[in-house]
Amino acid sequence: MSPPDPDAWRAQVRHWLTTVLEPARAPETTGEAADLAVFHDLPEAEERLLLEHCRAYQRARFDAGYQALTLPADLGGAGLTAAHVAAFAEEESAFDVPPSTELISVTVRLVAMAVSLFGTAGQRHDFARAFLRTDLLACQLFSEPGAGSDLAAVRTRARQEDGGTSRSTEAGSGEAGSGEDRSGAEGSGGDWVIDGQKVWTSGAQFADHGLLLARTDPDVVKQAGITAFLVPMDAPGVEVRPIRQMSGGASFNEVFLTGVRVPDRLRIGRPGQGWEVATTTLGFERTASGSGNRRKGGTFTDVLALARSLGRTDDPLVRQRLADLYVRTALRAATVDRVARTSASGGRPGPEASLTKLMASDLLTRTGQVAADLMGARISADTGEPGTFAWTRHLLGAPGYRLAGGTDQIQRNLIGERVLRLPSEPRVDRVPFSRLTDN
Repeated sequence: MSPPDPDAWRAQVRHWLTTVLEPARAPETTGEAADLAVFHDLPEAEERLLLEHCRAYQRARFDAGYQALTLPADLGGAGLTAAHVAAFAEEESAFDVPPSTELISVTVRLVAMAVSLFGTAGQRHDFARAFLRTDLLACQLFSEPGAGSDLAAVRTRARQEDGGTSRSTEAGSGEAGSGEDRSGAEGSGGDWVIDGQKVWTSGAQFADHGLLLARTDPDVVKQAGITAFLVPMDAPGVEVRPIRQMSGGASFNEVFLTGVRVPDRLRIGRPGQGWEVATTTLGFERTASGSGNRRKGGTFTDVLALARSLGRTDDPLVRQRLADLYVRTALRAATVDRVARTSASGGRPGPEASLTKLMASDLLTRTGQVAADLMGARISADTGEPGTFAWTRHLLGAPGYRLAGGTDQIQRNLIGERVLRLPSEPRVDRVPFSRLTDN
């Protein structure tokens, strides 16, 4: 059956939104923004309330058929086109959508998609729908203290006990496969025992499961020896420790895994296919990071309101900086739309998603710089003036966004090598992982 006409479908979406949301409020003109934090820094009780508010809207959206719009119908999505995604986003922007969180975004846009694309029929039945509807929440257990930018260097180990014969070499070379042949992903029996440490895990303290990367074969090149697992966060041996941010909150965590037993039925993809699962998931993360669906920090509208409240809009230099910020905001929005249309129509995001991530982190930094220049000393102490000291939450959070979802340097490498087709950087790690230093 062919997808519905986007224009007619748009009217249907608009009607549904009126039944679940209030119209968006007019932008504030006082210079005061409701929330200028890039990363949440709420107390735990308030974070839980926010999560439940977000989940209520996600469940209503799922039940109405508007979740995972471009995911094929046989994988639990709506099977629509990029044009429908753009139409829904445009209609949704006219309403007061509940503010999302990193954990909601990771659950719906990353882990749910990874399980849908790489999971078995049983895994899709048990988890994909639950993640898309946020009945279950999932965090991302990728980064480690020694494997952040170089994610393929993960040292968390997983060994399989008697009952299964899995080996990463059974999956071939470990390079990216089709992801569609799931015959090798069916559980073969036997538990995996996982030991290691993860870091910078958003929302781990609230998550039911974590999508984890672990090294299952150290005797092949580092990308080839990784396997993905869906780990219950309440399993014995899992310890979550919050990391206090300099902005005051603790939305990130360290996660320690000591003798954690995970059944083979919770392995995602074939043994050794973890790098493909990771890169596909990170592609979705970069698309999400660059999108306008979730507010992160201050925006051009907030900076403009600040300039007006301070009486600075007649200053020609200020006007020039505001114009530059507006143009960059418009360019990012156009790029997000173009990349989203391209990736959505093809099913999986490509390296072009790095463009949206890079532009998003750059825009956040520039937005904070303009706001700080407008305020001068006002930003260093809370004088009671509206919309001034609140910008410290943006300034303290923006640097972290250059690291989240892959550093700016990694994004530039991806764009250079995979988009512009420039020569690859020299590599010295094309040897078995066990032969690398300190491994």
